[in-house]
Amino acid sequence: MQGTQITPELKAFLISIGSVSVDPSLIPRARGSTAGPGAGTSSVFFRVGKKRVRLSVSKNSPLSIEAAGEDGTVALLHEGKELIRGKLEPAPAHCPEQAFITLCEKCIFDCKYCPVPKLQGHVKSEAEVLNIVDEVMRAGTLKAISLTSGVETSIEGEVERVLKLLPALKMYNVPIGVSVYPTESCSRKFYDAGVAEVKYNVETMDIEIFQKVCGDLSLYYILDRLKEAVEIFGKNRVFSNFIIGLGESDTAVREGVETLAKIGVIPVLRPVNPHPLRVGDCFTERPSPERLLKLAKMEAEVLKKYGLDPGLATTMCLKCTGCDLVPFVDF
Repeated sequence: MQGTQITPELKAFLISIGSVSVDPSLIPRARGSTAGPGAGTSSVFFRVGKKRVRLSVSKNSPLSIEAAGEDGTVALLHEGKELIRGKLEPAPAHCPEQAFITLCEKCIFDCKYCPVPKLQGHVKSEAEVLNIVDEVMRAGTLKAISLTSGVETSIEGEVERVLKLLPALKMYNVPIGVSVYPTESCSRKFYDAGVAEVKYNVETMDIEIFQKVCGDLSLYYILDRLKEAVEIFGKNRVFSNFIIGLGESDTAVREGVETLAKIGVIPVLRPVNPHPLRVGDCFTERPSPERLLKLAKMEAEVLKKYGLDPGLATTMCLKCTGCDLVPFVDF
């Protein structure tokens, strides 16, 4: 039976697959991902009503998208069986309605699930960044500016890269979100410079897994910076990506979500995206729909307990919602 809305169950199913086959002529013009585990991939955003899901483009996916109407309506199918109809959203800069920009596509760290250190891509100039923002603004969809970055030479250098850009970006009069590897003083500097929200990623809250996959970094250092950020930005304005599918137990996820929420941080439970450049470097397993639903409902309970609401986000991943099952937004 064809559905008429993206239910939590359907979105969990789609995210668990994570990819779709689609005729290139149907894809709205967009930039490919240059951020984190999704770097080097192209994707589409499928939307029905206010709900959306992001799927990487792959000709081998069991999911497919076909034209279904002259008004731009498309059908999303699983192994040839239609699941639902909707539309493909334009994403001129990584995601819809935002200029979501990776400043530095290189990284000196070597997190084992992430292709960025292998790709060692481009570092954008200020002119390039402003051109991207202008492009989104001309499209009439600029509701936020979000900045993320690898690490070209030092974490201090990336913080300075962001700070130098902020005066020009404030002129667009939209919320600005920043996601970098933090320094001890960066949250205060970002806040004073007009940043609305920050995201410092723990990656995983299982310390043994963290040491295996992000051994050059410190989980406890990141947690300290997150706590500091909440003291400055306040609750509901500080986020952290928490990757699911690195071998962690559900118990470890719950404990990690509780730890983050207790200090006022909203975790973004992000399904791992196994990348061809990282085959064999660490354990990765795309979570099942059942696990995604279970963990999202658990997170909702914990967030409610601590008075946190992802629906209040104005920038970055929690505003987009395409890659994740987001409590209080998707269900």
